[in-house]
Amino acid sequence: MNSFIELLSNRWLWTAILSSTGAQIIKVLLILLFERRWQPEKALETGGMPSSHSAMVSALATGVALTEGLGSPLFAVASTFALIVMYDATGVRHSSGQQARLINELVSELRDVVRQSFAPKPLRVLLGHTYLEVLVGTLIGVLAAFLAFRWL
Repeated sequence: MNSFIELLSNRWLWTAILSSTGAQIIKVLLILLFERRWQPEKALETGGMPSSHSAMVSALATGVALTEGLGSPLFAVASTFALIVMYDATGVRHSSGQQARLINELVSELRDVVRQSFAPKPLRVLLGHTYLEVLVGTLIGVLAAFLAFRWL
């Protein structure tokens, strides 16, 4: 029972989770605001503005920095983890998304040329993030950590 209480009182974990959840909610609200479409299912998808992964890992790293200090080994681990996640979101995953988009276009053109029932399932395109999406997610995470560890 003590372990369960420790889990429920882990501010670092819950700040990271709530930061990610908040970024996903913001994503849905931005789609509603700019595209005039209500798409709550986008809250369960990766990609798009802002990056919830970046919000989560930056909230964790910032929370550790605020409580353990910038010189702590735990901050080194959390910030290294955050940098890897953000690099992956803009690098490998973003490139994969661009490749998926091009492959879908090629399949569409091939379908027109072959004129048969050539219809493979389209690849998912939104896999990664732009630098701006990661930056905004990071700012959300940092703000969430300051709220949780300094102002609340």
